[in-house]
Amino acid sequence: MAKKTKILGVTRKSRFSPNHIGNDAAIFNEVCEKLTLKGAEVEICNEDEFLAKESVSQDFIVTMGRTKTLVKKLQKLENEGKTVVNSGVGIENCFRTNMTNALLDGGVPYPKSYVVATTSDIRDIFNTLAGKGVWIKRGDFHAIHKEDVTFASSAEEAQYILNEYALRGIKEAVISEHLVGDLLKFYAVRNTGFFYCFYPYEHNHHKYAVYEQINGETVHYPFDEALLKSTADRAADILGVQIYGGDVIIGPQGDFHIIDLNDWPSFAPCRAEASEAIVNLLIHVFTTQQNAKRDTRIQHS
Repeated sequence: MAKKTKILGVTRKSRFSPNHIGNDAAIFNEVCEKLTLKGAEVEICNEDEFLAKESVSQDFIVTMGRTKTLVKKLQKLENEGKTVVNSGVGIENCFRTNMTNALLDGGVPYPKSYVVATTSDIRDIFNTLAGKGVWIKRGDFHAIHKEDVTFASSAEEAQYILNEYALRGIKEAVISEHLVGDLLKFYAVRNTGFFYCFYPYEHNHHKYAVYEQINGETVHYPFDEALLKSTADRAADILGVQIYGGDVIIGPQGDFHIIDLNDWPSFAPCRAEASEAIVNLLIHVFTTQQNAKRDTRIQHS
């Protein structure tokens, strides 16, 4: 990376960091500090300040932002030649409905799921996904409140929850089967070899601890970590994100299903190692882009 490479860093709004405001800020700040030590010139702004900018002088943008208007602006800037990590397209692909459709279409192990309008009658869907119950998740975005991902043990309860979503102005929901197994959380940075997984309930690291009552205690079913890493990388490639994390259910036979994948999570249990991997990724991406632009200028000179 050339000295004094100019980078714009855009932080995440606190409402998009439920129970992880400090952790999200910490990983972002650590990455920006390390980029500065590498010789980059980093300007940091919040989402509102970014949206208010009439122009962006930097060629490179590093962002944890998730506001829909911000995502559209990122996509516009990318179309104009800016390099953004994670990309605006990738961030949008991680919204629940988009993620569900993309991972199912891509053949990634994912729970049986249906995307429905919140005005739908879902009793037949509930019966199709028969078992302990179903998970109902807002489709338009990530979980911001604990009600945005809710377990329903009966068709009547499921319908009530869906109706509540409609009253809140949420137009789509994802209805997913409940899977029996261990909940495992993972963090990764593509093309760096970095992959970290752990059992969140054992480390008191989960956005909404009430889920443990439904999922049950961790049993530690054996599984193939290398296969999980390659599957997670494939899912991230399908969605178009490079800095990512997610949740997976490990079944009794070692089978697994990814149940969520997010752009740029907190990396709280592994922040030091993750920040190094993220910085290495960014330097590689930005240097590659700088070299490509230099070669283009030489060819046209």
